[in-house]
Amino acid sequence: MCITGLPAIWEDLSDGVPTDLSIFGEDIAVRLDFLRSSLKQAGDHAAFEVDLGENGIFEFRCRKVSIPQHGLYSILSIVEKTEERRRERALRTLLMEVSHRSKNLLAVVQGIASQTARFSGSLEGFLQKFRGRLYALSKAQDIVTDSEWRGVGFMDLLKAQLEMCNPAKIAQIEMTGENILLSPNAAMHIGLALHELIVNSTNYGGWLGAPGSIRVSCRMERGEGPPFITINWHEDLQALPAATDQNLQARFGSTVLEKVVPVSVNGTAVYTMDSRGISYALRFPADVNE
Repeated sequence: MCITGLPAIWEDLSDGVPTDLSIFGEDIAVRLDFLRSSLKQAGDHAAFEVDLGENGIFEFRCRKVSIPQHGLYSILSIVEKTEERRRERALRTLLMEVSHRSKNLLAVVQGIASQTARFSGSLEGFLQKFRGRLYALSKAQDIVTDSEWRGVGFMDLLKAQLEMCNPAKIAQIEMTGENILLSPNAAMHIGLALHELIVNSTNYGGWLGAPGSIRVSCRMERGEGPPFITINWHEDLQALPAATDQNLQARFGSTVLEKVVPVSVNGTAVYTMDSRGISYALRFPADVNE
């Protein structure tokens, strides 16, 4: 019997009779001795595993059998379990990650529901806004899942959110910078921010027809310190609607843009709406994507 990672010292036996100690070493020999002593009658069986690190994982199985005219004997078998255990560990890690992400997503949904209700004047208004925000989250979730949770390029995320609202107006957007890969968490929250900006543009900016009336950029800032990602949205306005006042900045869209999203990516954000247009600047450390 030859097992990778177990000491092969058959040739060193002085009396030619192999023993647990000579084959497996002291630690395993002691465990085998205890295992055999715990088996009292035919049919009894027990097992233990040994993790040999890079050399693999092995299961030692021992069963008590009765051989006619010879009495009771212990039969030892060794099974390699390396790949099976690695798959189990990977599955446990995946399940823990799914559970963690699900809890985070439910917390986001709960926050969306409560804040949307807070700033909605009617049930119909609440349902309309809430469905739109949930759809924005689900769209971001879909493209994150399609990437096998590796992340989403910012420009790809922007286009996906734009296509949800009005694909014909994508030509208005002037996109510059880099298609930086966003982590799943960053993609989920930035996708929600983009949804709010697009909805605000529809409601207050009127989706101006001139190409380039909305300018969006994404860039990596590299200096002496840690790198940062900066996202900028600027929309030209012909004139602000009469409903636009200081109270408008307290609406839920502002809460998402100025508080929820930057906190979620450990960054900072500035959101303004005035006679010069609508501007949003988000800056966060690039290491949140790692």
